[in-house]
Amino acid sequence: MPEQEFQRAGISPHNGKSVHYALFIIDKFLKEIDMKKLSAVIFVLGFLTVLNVMGQAPSTPGISKTVTVYTSLEESFANEIFQRFEKETGIKVHYVRLATGECTARMEAEKSNPQAGIWVGGVGLGHIDAKNKGLTTPYVSPNAASIPQQFKDKDHYWTGMYVGMLCFESNTKLLKKFNLTAPASWVELCDPKYKGHVQMANPGSSGTSYNALVTLVQIFGEDKAFEMLKKLDANINQYTKSGLAPGKNASMGETTIAIGYSHDAVRFINEGYPLTITFPSEGTGFEVASVSLIKGGPEKEVSAAKKLYDFMLSDTCAEIFAQGKLVPFHSKAKLAEGAIPVSQVKVINQDDEWGAKQKQRLIEKWNAVIGGETKTK
Repeated sequence: MPEQEFQRAGISPHNGKSVHYALFIIDKFLKEIDMKKLSAVIFVLGFLTVLNVMGQAPSTPGISKTVTVYTSLEESFANEIFQRFEKETGIKVHYVRLATGECTARMEAEKSNPQAGIWVGGVGLGHIDAKNKGLTTPYVSPNAASIPQQFKDKDHYWTGMYVGMLCFESNTKLLKKFNLTAPASWVELCDPKYKGHVQMANPGSSGTSYNALVTLVQIFGEDKAFEMLKKLDANINQYTKSGLAPGKNASMGETTIAIGYSHDAVRFINEGYPLTITFPSEGTGFEVASVSLIKGGPEKEVSAAKKLYDFMLSDTCAEIFAQGKLVPFHSKAKLAEGAIPVSQVKVINQDDEWGAKQKQRLIEKWNAVIGGETKTK
């Protein structure tokens, strides 16, 4: 009997030699079992293990089927583009829309624990500011090759998607009602005849408005620019948080004149709103709407965020931008009828690197001199 053999060997489960006892049992089992049966048992166990692994969700970081996005695109563009991306890739987009300044502020607040993996849209000045603050991370998209070098970061932190020129958007019905003409220059916009008729965004929250502030400084010099901003403040009926809002309000007759981007105004006009577009004769600034990866974003979403980055620079996305009257940088993009190319507008030699570095100082000065927070809604 096996028990007798255990005793002869001095092995018992009760005498402190339990490990030897277990090994003795295994040795006896292997000597006595039919090897064919053992092979069958091993095969079944291996097969069950494979089935178990196949039934488990992959745990490798970076292959999530969702991506969290901060976007400064206009809502209709964001919906169309992200739905198209989801259809083509199967990756679900969860996005929050924020103005450029709001986005950089949130990214800075979340720097120790970022909640999104990518920032899509927003004025290029904001993306440069985010880079300088260590909020974004470099990425070389294969689709960036189609974007001209001057519209992407040399260190690969951001890439431009389309350009938009600052303009004046005037409601033609209200101009007629108040016996006014559309402003033709920055100087004229500050004329007291427009008192209570002008709307722009707060440059602290809006990249569009900060673009306008920096444009004035680069054209007229800082001292004269702030003197003009004080005169302009007397004409302002409201500072909005978003740069898109003034143009929308002008299109609906809630303000006579707005400062905004020409592509937004073109779209409002095509939708039937009574707007007219004028560009300042001294020259105007422009945005390089860009895309950046957020540094330290959710680890499992990194791959999905890069796929979205690539998509934003693709032929498909450029076509969507062009159909919406935007002016994409993509080399294959064909502008839609009514879109205004940069070549038709007097733009300044804009120094975005300088503008980004001066942002905090100029915003603080604007708040001190203008005090626009009390008019911001």
